[in-house]
Amino acid sequence: CLAMFQTHCYDSWLSPAARKSEFFWWSQLGGTLPAPLFLFLAGISFAMMTDGMRRRGASPNEVARKTMLRGAEIFGLALLFRLQEWFLGLPWAPWTDLLRVDVLNMIGLSMVIMGVVCWLVSKGSASLPALRWKNIGVAIGIALGIAMVTPPLWTTMRPRWLPWFLESYVNGVHIYEAPKPWLFAFFPWSAFAFIGLAVGFFLLTDWARAHEAKAVTLLGTAGAALGLFALRLDSLRFQLYSTYDFWHTSPNFWVIRVGVVLVIMLGAYAWCRWGFGAKGFSPMIQLGQTSLLVYWVHIELVYGGFSIMEKKSQTVASASVGLLVIFLSMLVLSIIRTRTKGKGAAFLAKLRAARSGNT
Repeated sequence: CLAMFQTHCYDSWLSPAARKSEFFWWSQLGGTLPAPLFLFLAGISFAMMTDGMRRRGASPNEVARKTMLRGAEIFGLALLFRLQEWFLGLPWAPWTDLLRVDVLNMIGLSMVIMGVVCWLVSKGSASLPALRWKNIGVAIGIALGIAMVTPPLWTTMRPRWLPWFLESYVNGVHIYEAPKPWLFAFFPWSAFAFIGLAVGFFLLTDWARAHEAKAVTLLGTAGAALGLFALRLDSLRFQLYSTYDFWHTSPNFWVIRVGVVLVIMLGAYAWCRWGFGAKGFSPMIQLGQTSLLVYWVHIELVYGGFSIMEKKSQTVASASVGLLVIFLSMLVLSIIRTRTKGKGAAFLAKLRAARSGNT
């Protein structure tokens, strides 16, 4: 969430002169991580939900139905978010914005497809431990496949025969002549969700449960090694694709980001088990508990008509002050949300009782 805040705040508020600075370049490089992290964590939580239902004896059809409905719910919220943004942008917002593909769309769609994959994998008589490893292998294979076919689907093998709003889910073309990297197409973004699915099932294996710290350390170390390996591959003269775009479609850059995400996971684990995250209140953990809400609200306060600062006109210093305000306000909103969650029915009951007493 913090990486997302800084990326959006500096992108929306900095003046043209400030955007030419090295500071802005680094801030936007950090912006390549929030979406992979959201999708990665969606994959982990999906694995936990699926495995938990399997342990309780749920049938494959029941598991698939519940998990896919959750993905459909997220996808529906994504469409609702787009409707809200279009409505608040009137009269300037074009109707095509209603069909723009955002990260929420991709999280929901990825969850639905992961539900289908887990349902197919569960067919047959396999023990729960064996089923976890089967899920791990299939999820890694799908993630690699998505990453490998992304470059041609963005260039030489574009499905131009599809309507633009459907092709946009493949490569993020939207209404433009060429795919746009700032949109969140299935290729390559959903690959991060499948990597999260594999990691989630790995963390649920018997060995990982018995050796939690070792398992997470192994994943973090593997992430660092993967990143270095991908950098080495990118330095080779030989290229597999006729059109190579390192920053947007390259499988090498995808692997590097997977490695960085795994290292971040190791750091987060260490912070929560041995660091200050294990001692009292943690702002980061708090924001993580309501990430969908703070994502939804902060967009309007940074990019929308309710922006707290004048857009495209700020210095780095003034935008940083705005970033601090966004962080603190979203933290307060998150706290209010967690403390009032589930209390709506009790509040309505008290209100009805008060009205009855007055009557």
